[in-house]
Amino acid sequence: MTTTEFTRTSTIELEIDGMTCASCANRIERKLNKLAGVTATVNYATERASVEFPTELGIDTLLSTVRAAGYGANPPPPPAEDPTRAAGPEDAHGAELRDRFVISAALGLPVLALAMVPAWQFPAWQWFSLALASVVVLVCGWPFHRAAAVNLRHGTTTMDTLVSLGVAVAYLWSVYALVFGDAGALGMRHEFSLLPRTAAGGDVYLEVAVGVTTFLLLGRWLEARSKRRAGAALRALLALGAKNVAVLRDGGELRIPVAALAEGERFVVRPGEKVAADGVVVEGTSAIDRSVLTGESVPEEVGPGAPVVGGTVNAGGRLVVLATRVGADTQLAHMARLVEQAQTGKAKVQRLADRIASVFVPVVVGIAVLTAVGWLLAGRPVEFAMTAAVAVLVIACPCALGLATPTALLVGTGRGASLGILVKGPEVLESTRRVDTILLDKTGTVTTGAMTLVDVVVAGVAGGVDRADLLRLAGAVEDASEHPVGGAIAAGARAEVGELPPVVDFASVDGLGVTGTVDGRLVVVGRPRLLAERGVVLPAGVAAGGAGRTCVVVAVDGVAIGLLAVADAVKPTSAQAVRELRELGLRPMLLTGDNAAVAQAVAAEVGIPADDVVAEVLPGEKVQVVQRLQAGGRVVAMVGDGVNDAPALAAADLGLSMGTGTDVAIEAGDLTLVRGDLRVAVDAIRLARSTLRTIKGNLFWAFAYNVAGLPLAALGLLNPMIAGAAMAFSSVFVVSNSLRLRRFRGLAT
Repeated sequence: MTTTEFTRTSTIELEIDGMTCASCANRIERKLNKLAGVTATVNYATERASVEFPTELGIDTLLSTVRAAGYGANPPPPPAEDPTRAAGPEDAHGAELRDRFVISAALGLPVLALAMVPAWQFPAWQWFSLALASVVVLVCGWPFHRAAAVNLRHGTTTMDTLVSLGVAVAYLWSVYALVFGDAGALGMRHEFSLLPRTAAGGDVYLEVAVGVTTFLLLGRWLEARSKRRAGAALRALLALGAKNVAVLRDGGELRIPVAALAEGERFVVRPGEKVAADGVVVEGTSAIDRSVLTGESVPEEVGPGAPVVGGTVNAGGRLVVLATRVGADTQLAHMARLVEQAQTGKAKVQRLADRIASVFVPVVVGIAVLTAVGWLLAGRPVEFAMTAAVAVLVIACPCALGLATPTALLVGTGRGASLGILVKGPEVLESTRRVDTILLDKTGTVTTGAMTLVDVVVAGVAGGVDRADLLRLAGAVEDASEHPVGGAIAAGARAEVGELPPVVDFASVDGLGVTGTVDGRLVVVGRPRLLAERGVVLPAGVAAGGAGRTCVVVAVDGVAIGLLAVADAVKPTSAQAVRELRELGLRPMLLTGDNAAVAQAVAAEVGIPADDVVAEVLPGEKVQVVQRLQAGGRVVAMVGDGVNDAPALAAADLGLSMGTGTDVAIEAGDLTLVRGDLRVAVDAIRLARSTLRTIKGNLFWAFAYNVAGLPLAALGLLNPMIAGAAMAFSSVFVVSNSLRLRRFRGLAT
């Protein structure tokens, strides 16, 4: 007998403290992944680790592993805690970096000025510079040296190792020259050079130690601010939820924390208040502003029976809502989880950068040693060799590589969330680049998914019946019907002529139509067969119907007075969306289980050729259509909203699920479109491609920076202070370039 053991796993997010570069993230990731059954991804930009681990292992083991590597780790906050933790303009770490930079700049500027302007070099200026530089290097720059020491104790190296080593060499050499060399003599002067100095002598390099420390602190501070701005969209999303709610209990209103609201309870939403949870309106009418979740600027009218979503704002009257989803089950919470998961993950392009960063520091230290030895063997002074080696250490920062992908993901996914676009993971970005064919489900995606009155034809009969009379009489009879076609006619009539008159003697003829008396007149609304059975003669113009439409004839007192056409109307923005998809290089195709006539009519209306229409397919056959296209070399995206679309969404190379659809379809998709506007699918693909372009641009410049900078430094063509400034601002450039995605504008906004 064979027993198969199943290991239960859990996934948590750990908050990591003390990471200073991409190498730190790689080190923590490697340590965690060495644990049996653990799969971890550490994101330097978000300072979080997403860890899947066997349940029996325990969270304490994960925390101790991270701490043993020399970093801080905190367990996830309790569910009741405010998810917008540390949402101020600047966190404690950023404030500390700011303070260190300000002190370093204030003390370092005189050192730089004295080193650069010989005329200002008064007697004993070098000793004055040493006093100021000592504070800058040993106090302000202490985080670099502390991190380097911690990493060294654990047998590893990071970017801090390069910085600490470079600054320490420049500082200690200067101290040696002042104490044991000629540099300490009163009246000593030296010229400043952008290149390493070529003459031997009693020179000091305090300006290098000070300049590198100050520029790096500035870079770290700006980087921390930029990273915080990059994550602002997620924090804003998390902050949308209401903090308390007025719940109806024991015949009165009781205001409680929103976390205490239970499913099935009724709560009140007054004008200007946020909806506390997902639910259904049971009392009142109002307009709901959904822009915070969908980007849609026009408020939506709601009344009894209408669904509402937590986090939206009541812009009108008082509502009483029945809670159907609360807490972590709400759409807002689901959106936040999707965004956070996407920001924590890594795309394939980032994994290449991570592998390079993991071996980068030891290689750079080796290059620095070879640079110093090479220049000494070439007969150059020790000062020159030392300065060139320091420049190599300082300029070779892997931070830009580590920030290239996560910051772009932070900004891109955050901007998507504000537009109603949720990306499930970073690998989705690469899928959008390759897609060349997009299958569009008809019902609920291209069309509204609901029957709508689309045409009214008035017959030229005696009595002067006009359009308003036709709609008033037909609408009154159909208002008593429960059939979807009747509901569409009644809704269309009410929207055009207002309140409908009462009907008496109402009767429904199964499958054929309805009859009733309105204002003393016998009204029959139904198929031509029903009217023929009642002896009504149908004029040729009235009997005509449109392709893909359900047509009913209206007769009053035995005379046909007109025809009403009902159809699943095409959304007004679908045609524009199809054009935009084609401009993106995609081939739009219509995929539906409806009959061919209806499908062709809808396709013609939105601009899809007849050859690109696949109709009368069952749910399982939709998957076969996807697979057939893939077998033909096409990379397929699928847009759908129903349960019947879920298999095709999962089988497609890229699944885009409409958030107005079923939960099954939403879970099957790679991208969730919160709004029912097909143009959001265009925005999703455009934003994903823009994010991927930004990532690749960041990686290119990060690689190019190191490829160009290292040889220049090794050849003695860079002053270490200039190298430090360039290195610091390379990281700032990468983050700033990513922040441009915040200006992305969608078609549907």
